[in-house]
Amino acid sequence: MLRRKLCRRAVIVMALMAVAVCNAQAPSKLTSPIERTAAPDFTLQQADGSSLKLSDQRGKVVLLDFWATWCHGCKTEIPWYIEFQDKYKDAGLSAIGVSMDDGWSVVKPFLAEHKLNYPVVLGNDEVGKLYQISNMPVTLLIDRDGRIADWHVGMVDKAAFEGEIRSLLDEKPRHS
Repeated sequence: MLRRKLCRRAVIVMALMAVAVCNAQAPSKLTSPIERTAAPDFTLQQADGSSLKLSDQRGKVVLLDFWATWCHGCKTEIPWYIEFQDKYKDAGLSAIGVSMDDGWSVVKPFLAEHKLNYPVVLGNDEVGKLYQISNMPVTLLIDRDGRIADWHVGMVDKAAFEGEIRSLLDEKPRHS
């Protein structure tokens, strides 16, 4: 009887462990430098009216975040990206937010409330198509040569993503 109970408990524990392992979100791996493709360039307007051109960020590791004010996952990630920008800016990280909202009338109050420490531009249908944005959040890591090293749809795993940022910051540019 005791043996049967112990066996049942062992089976239950193993089943729970198997479920936990299957549901764990494995960190994504960076694309090999030789397999990376160029990030499509764009020029978009910032809240102050100035333009931001993605290709002007060459030489930096770019965290490119497509988000919207109505996206709950996006609002969870933004404080992480603020933290990463603070922590790694001097090492060469440049976070850029691309709001896919319908206009600045929605975005500006959000920016005033959340005090992002990196530039935010207003996206459009053309950029959405270039980057195949159909759901949000979508976050890319672009290497110092302007090539896509990671493309993540949905919320990122904060610790794994930070590890990828550090790895990219440690990489030397392939082209100067």
